[in-house]
Amino acid sequence: MIKLKQIAEMAGVSPATVSNVLNGRKNVGEEVRRKVLELCRQTGYQPAARVHKGGQPRTVVFNFSDFDRSFYLNIIKGISECLTENNYDLIVCTSRSSRNFMKSRFSAGAISLDGKISDEQLLAVAQDGYPVVVMDRVLENESIKSVVVDNYPVMCELVQKLILKGYQRFGYVGGTERSLDNIERFAAVESTLRANNLPFDKKYYFHGDYREKSGYQAAKLMLLGNALPQVLVCANDNMALGAMRAFKERGLEIPGDIAVTGFDDCDAAALMGLTTVSIPRYENGYLAAKELLNLIEGAAADEPFKISASVCWRETA
Repeated sequence: MIKLKQIAEMAGVSPATVSNVLNGRKNVGEEVRRKVLELCRQTGYQPAARVHKGGQPRTVVFNFSDFDRSFYLNIIKGISECLTENNYDLIVCTSRSSRNFMKSRFSAGAISLDGKISDEQLLAVAQDGYPVVVMDRVLENESIKSVVVDNYPVMCELVQKLILKGYQRFGYVGGTERSLDNIERFAAVESTLRANNLPFDKKYYFHGDYREKSGYQAAKLMLLGNALPQVLVCANDNMALGAMRAFKERGLEIPGDIAVTGFDDCDAAALMGLTTVSIPRYENGYLAAKELLNLIEGAAADEPFKISASVCWRETA
């Protein structure tokens, strides 16, 4: 059976343009519209969305992979409120089930914050003009919009202020190695130290997975060595809180014996006095939903939308 992508190639336009024609959107010229519809007639192509009674589905899918991270709740709240204002429904799912929902027969588009879904899977979903907003990576496709945290400048600011406070020996607990967040956050640590002629000793780099347990284990490994860094920068709050628990079990004072910082500003961070980077998660979700609705209405994806963050100084550093 012929696919939308083939119709686009024959018409000399993008899959998104074909999708806009088939969904009756007004952002396509009349000549292109007629050409696409004539090709559909000649080839017998029937778009999946036409099987829906009442027209295009008004359901959006949000998929994510980690139920332990509390900030998802604020993201979901922002997404839900934006969609509700625009008369769309929301379905929340995980990577295992998302393939069943990220289809034009079922939903109008998807928002993805799931490291378990590969770039190839997302690009394949979008190849027929299915709109997708990604919140954990940058992908180049006119049906995919990236809405990501602007990690680098705020992490540079955090590390520079720590240096000005007198810290010179830094440790780092990273998240998932290939995640954009971890890559950008560690790059900021290294470059800021380098700009201040301070080395980063690789023995103080520990791998984590953004969960509290991995931060706890990293700190336990650190305690087995003969020397601790002066400050431990963690790629998120959960790992920072896990590391703090391990240090306190050993009787260490924070920040007296070792300072600790996080990233996210989850609810527990404030309770524990954790110095961290605050990300407006509700606004992050709301803007992701807004960008998706723009794609659904026929706008082509442009440059990534970067969410600003700010350092929140508390007692741990």
